[in-house]
Amino acid sequence: MDKTMSSANLFKRYELPPLPYKTSDLEPHISAQVIDVHYNGHHKGYVNGANATVDRLEKILKGDVTSYDIQGLLRNLFFNINGHKLHAIYWHSMAPSGKGGGKPGGKLADLITKQYGGYDKFRKIFDEVMRSLPGSGWATLYYDPETGNLVFTTFENHYNQHIAELPVLLIVDEFEHAYYLQYKNNRNAYLDAIWNVLNWEEAEKRLSKYL
Repeated sequence: MDKTMSSANLFKRYELPPLPYKTSDLEPHISAQVIDVHYNGHHKGYVNGANATVDRLEKILKGDVTSYDIQGLLRNLFFNINGHKLHAIYWHSMAPSGKGGGKPGGKLADLITKQYGGYDKFRKIFDEVMRSLPGSGWATLYYDPETGNLVFTTFENHYNQHIAELPVLLIVDEFEHAYYLQYKNNRNAYLDAIWNVLNWEEAEKRLSKYL
C-alpha cells in the first residue's frame, strides 16, 4: 500500500464553529446554562462523533480495518454531520435579546404578506408547526426557489423529511437539550420564548441569495 496514503488524512475533519454571541446573550429567554450545555456538550458531541466516524472510514480505506458494517457507519456519519450542520444554522437562527424577535422586514416580509396575508397568520401557522412535532427534532422554514414559496416542515432526529435542495431560512431545535434545564418538560414555554430571539435578519440574508 502507498505509504503516503497510509499516513496522510484522506478527509478533512469537521470543526465546531464559534457561537455568534456570548452564552448569556439570549437571556432571559434562553439561559446561559442551556446554551453552554447545548453548544459545548451536544453540538461538540456531534462534531466529535462525525470525526470519529470519518477516522473509522479512513482506516477502512487504508486497509487497517477489514470487518465493518458500512450501512451502520454511514447512518452514524449522517446523524452526526446533520446534527452538526443543523446546530450551526440554529445558533444563527437566534439573535441576542433586544436584537432578535419582533417582525421580519424586507423581501421576507413581502413574501409573508403575499403568501400568508400578514405576519400574524404566518406566526400562527409556524407556531402550530413547531408544536405539532411529536418528539425530538426540528421545525424548519424553507424557501423553494422553484415556486417562490415559503415552506414549513418538521423532522425527527437528524434523518427524516428534509426537502432536497431547499435552502433553510430558519430552524428551531426541539430536542429536550434545547430547553430542559430551564423549562423542564414544558416545551411550549420554550417555544413561546424563542419568538423573542428569532433572527429575522439572518433569515432575510439567507433568502436574498435566491431572489
